[in-house]
Amino acid sequence: MSTAEYNIDPTRLPAHIAIIMDGNGRWAQQRGLDRSAGHVEGVNTVHRITELAAQMGIKYLTLYTFSTENWKRPQAEVDALMTLVVVAIERETPIMLANNVSLHVIGDMDRIPAEARQRLEQCIADTAHCTGLNLVLALSYSARWDITNAARQIADEAARGQLFPGEVDSNTIKSHLSTAFMPDPDLLIRTGGDKRISNFLLWEIAYSEIIISPTYWPDYSNDEFARAIAEFQHRQRRFGLTGEQVSTCQ
Repeated sequence: MSTAEYNIDPTRLPAHIAIIMDGNGRWAQQRGLDRSAGHVEGVNTVHRITELAAQMGIKYLTLYTFSTENWKRPQAEVDALMTLVVVAIERETPIMLANNVSLHVIGDMDRIPAEARQRLEQCIADTAHCTGLNLVLALSYSARWDITNAARQIADEAARGQLFPGEVDSNTIKSHLSTAFMPDPDLLIRTGGDKRISNFLLWEIAYSEIIISPTYWPDYSNDEFARAIAEFQHRQRRFGLTGEQVSTCQ
């Protein structure tokens, strides 16, 4: 599918779209299914949206896959999620290669079971040469963890005399975050209807456009994703300026 099919201007695409994929468990419970069934169906949505984003020419797609808080969920659900993520990524690797998609992971990988981590790292290595869409999984991730980790690294460098406290600015902090390799999200989408950020990319979404969808992630369609991009293109991004100032600069 092309951007033309959705009446989207291909010259004004968001370079980076971040998605909080919420509603898998509720989708399953409404159908009398185990919560894990919702996660399985959610993987199919990941496949569709990733493929569409790649075809449209989006450069970065970050998916909130598993938060540090999710480790507190029932062990059976955690184990099922970890297995599902690894199996799905391995299954999708040939498709990612065919679509020129490279895989990245941000988060506290030390908490991921060793075998799962090794298998994920293999998929990352296999797709490292791809130059199209960068698919970024936020896995065992939270923004507070990331910012704390960045602060710890900066403090360590200062203690070793590698930088002076007065030299620390926003660029210093950004360069120490796990997201330093990509631009900040232009568009943040949350499915499932809840109106909160849930500890996701708190530093990076300072000026992201936000769209909340009531649709549970397993039911999130290509058409709704395209409509979100079209809505993004109709918004005026002011970055602290007035609308008149932005219009003058354009």
